[in-house]
Amino acid sequence: MNFPLSRRVSDLQASDIRLMTRECERVGGINLGQGLGDLPVPAPVRDGAFEAIQTNRNSYSQSEGIADLRRAIAAKLLRDNGFEADPEREIVVTHGATGAFFAALTALLNPGDGTLLPEPYYGYHLNTIRLCGLDPHFLTLREPAFELEEAALRAAVRPNTRAIVLCTPSNPSGKMLSEEEIRRAERVAAEHDLLVITDEIYEYITYDGRRHISPAAVGSLRERTISIFGFSKTFSITGWRLGYAVAPEPLAAAINLVNDLAYVCAPTPLQYGVLEGLQASPEYFDQLRIIYQQKRDILCEGLAAAGIEPSIPSGAYYVLADIGRFGYPNAKAGALSLLEQTGVAAVPGSAFYRGGKGEHLIRFCFAKDDAVLREAVRRLRRFRHAD
Repeated sequence: MNFPLSRRVSDLQASDIRLMTRECERVGGINLGQGLGDLPVPAPVRDGAFEAIQTNRNSYSQSEGIADLRRAIAAKLLRDNGFEADPEREIVVTHGATGAFFAALTALLNPGDGTLLPEPYYGYHLNTIRLCGLDPHFLTLREPAFELEEAALRAAVRPNTRAIVLCTPSNPSGKMLSEEEIRRAERVAAEHDLLVITDEIYEYITYDGRRHISPAAVGSLRERTISIFGFSKTFSITGWRLGYAVAPEPLAAAINLVNDLAYVCAPTPLQYGVLEGLQASPEYFDQLRIIYQQKRDILCEGLAAAGIEPSIPSGAYYVLADIGRFGYPNAKAGALSLLEQTGVAAVPGSAFYRGGKGEHLIRFCFAKDDAVLREAVRRLRRFRHAD
């Protein structure tokens, strides 16, 4: 049978992240491609979910999430992110941060609206923009600093641009926006009346003493910002699919309407688990930063020793590295050859750029056990130039 596909999926392609994972499994390699963390789930998070299941709290929750969790999120936002949110009207617990992103785009933008996406970008952001029938616009950030420059941002805005996406700390670059960069975005957003949609899922994974700055806490951005967060990375629960969106009341109500229609609610017993996690002491989050900074340093030092020049990330748990000197015709060829030569999987940099850019880059994930990272570093020394 040859049924036509919908126009919504005609421009979508499977991620190279998935491709490299399959190829890694084929050769039994070390997967530093996909963002799959090795840290254990914190006991309070795990036990909170178990207790909810055992006490039969397994039915639907409110579409916006259980009330206690929303109140805990509001307290966390004030404590760690520097802005207030009404837990009854401005917070929506979602099916992961990706679910929050989909619900926000669907609720607040119309087909054909322009959505400005700095690149390198997270591929799911671009594909969700396309799936929603929106018009992706791009702003290429110059490596290695990936600075958000005001003149370039202003020049990238088109007549139909309605929103800008800010991912900080960034996947794939590990770039963290400074307050000054956020204020540049604030000025441009105010001039053109843009929504600002953030992805802050790596907020607690930051390095070298830097602290994450939420755009909604800067200047007047709160009134036009949809702040998206998640629990996957903070508590090593990527398979639980729990996130949340924070927005002014009328925007949050629209997001919750889509959230209800698309997902009904986030998994109820797992909401109780992350509720317990939000009660963690500051030492937990400090230790998380220490653990991941050690992993970052193991990998980046190993990459440099192998001649694969890393752009040292300020946050998240990825690093973009330059393989241009090895002479491969494109990033995919380089990544596949790296896997065949060393048994280490990485993701082609072209997965994070549109046409032709990023062909000298590959992305590594260092959310792995230290022993695995050291073995990967040992293997990376085998990488050789293209024939």
